[in-house]
This record gives sequence, C-alpha cells and structure tokens, in this order.
Amino acid sequence: AQAEEHVFELVLHRSGLRCEVQPGQSIVAAAAQVGVVIGTSCGEGFCGSCESVVLEGQPLHRDSVLSDAERASGRRILP
Repeated sequence: AQAEEHVFELVLHRSGLRCEVQPGQSIVAAAAQVGVVIGTSCGEGFCGSCESVVLEGQPLHRDSVLSDAERASGRRILP
C-alpha cells in the first residue's frame, strides 16, 4: 500500500534553507522555489544524477535506481 502523502519540511544542509514540500511536489521543485538547484537529468528518478545524502528522517523512495538494501538504509535519496 502506498503511504499517504503529507506536507513535510525539507532542510537543505549546505545552504541552511528550509522549505515545505507539498503532496505531489518533488523535492527538486520545492528546493528550486527557494533558489536551490538540485542537478537532475531525467527528473523522474531513473538516471541517478540527483542522488543525495539523507542526514535525518526516513525517505519514501520512488526511484528506479537504489537497491532494496540502499532504500532500507535510508541514507540516500533520488529527489
């Protein structure tokens, strides 16, 4: 069963900026609204170019790149 989507706070560590990510909105789009560009090629979680480190929280994965073990670790995300 798909987890219910909800608003969550995204903290962009390098810039120190924070923003809310709305249901149906990508992390990449939310970050762009506060001026942070996350490099992406496909924009769909297929190519892996946006792979990022998770410092805190448990991500909901929707990519096609990470292995089950990588997803379970919660340390990387394809935003």
